[in-house]
Amino acid sequence: MTSGVLNLVLKRLGIAAVTLLIVLFAVFFATSMLPGDTASILLGQAATPEAVAGLREAMHLNDPAILRFLLWLVGLLHGDLGTSYANEMPVAALIGGRLVNTMKLAGITTLLSVPLALTLGITAAMLRGSVYDRTVTILSIGVISVPEFMVATLAVLLFAVYLKWLPALSSVNEAHSLTDLVRIYAMPVITLTFVISAQMIRMTRAAVIETLSTPYVEMALLKGASRGRMVLRHALPNALGPIVNAVALSLSYLVGGVIIVETIFNYPGIAKLMVDAVATRDLPLIQSCAMIFCLGYLFLITAADIVAIMSNPRLR
Repeated sequence: MTSGVLNLVLKRLGIAAVTLLIVLFAVFFATSMLPGDTASILLGQAATPEAVAGLREAMHLNDPAILRFLLWLVGLLHGDLGTSYANEMPVAALIGGRLVNTMKLAGITTLLSVPLALTLGITAAMLRGSVYDRTVTILSIGVISVPEFMVATLAVLLFAVYLKWLPALSSVNEAHSLTDLVRIYAMPVITLTFVISAQMIRMTRAAVIETLSTPYVEMALLKGASRGRMVLRHALPNALGPIVNAVALSLSYLVGGVIIVETIFNYPGIAKLMVDAVATRDLPLIQSCAMIFCLGYLFLITAADIVAIMSNPRLR
């Protein structure tokens, strides 16, 4: 790795760290400005003013917002995510099991969407201009144009309401067999796979087409190489960097998609936990969940940037 590439990689990592800090700062103060008082929400309407004031003092809600944010950051540096306002439990304990469920959902979606998208994107590029290519392109653009919540709603109407094949809600605790697991994960995975695959198909197709137009690929074609051999032996190895970049960028959409899907299907993941925490103004829990989602998004985006840098022939 040359010094120029190393400097660019370190620069991307620095930008990711600064972005994470800005996002945490924005989430903290946006949540602090939500209408309603945390202590009043936790104690209920029957709470006396003295009880509300005592709870606010106990939770340090009377301290300046910037001080509470800095104290949370100091605790984070020591591995302490804080204590939940609503449950009075360590935030790390609340997030643990939910994070596993979200990772399962994201992992299954990745295992299905990546092979599907790469196959459709590469074959569409090989058959550029054909009916197959136009069909794949129209379908992928159509899916991209539809927001995640609409895809999820249509999936519920089709598979749960009309066909009655799948449950409308995904309760992992009710899974007692492999069939139950398939039925529970089917709807969220179908929704996320549609959204992720559509983006990936478009980007993979564009990367392969760009590689196919390079001089060395055209020379291989003139020498009598078949189209399939030309793609597999000449185009794909050189398009690997852009394809990996496309996969990383497409998977970053999982962050936003998971939040919507978990909420619609009542899936017990970290996104549903964060949405519930917003209702109770549970700031330590909201902040920690937002940090995890931001870390996941920044990891994928930064990985895509680094792959693009490493695959750039001008920087080798």
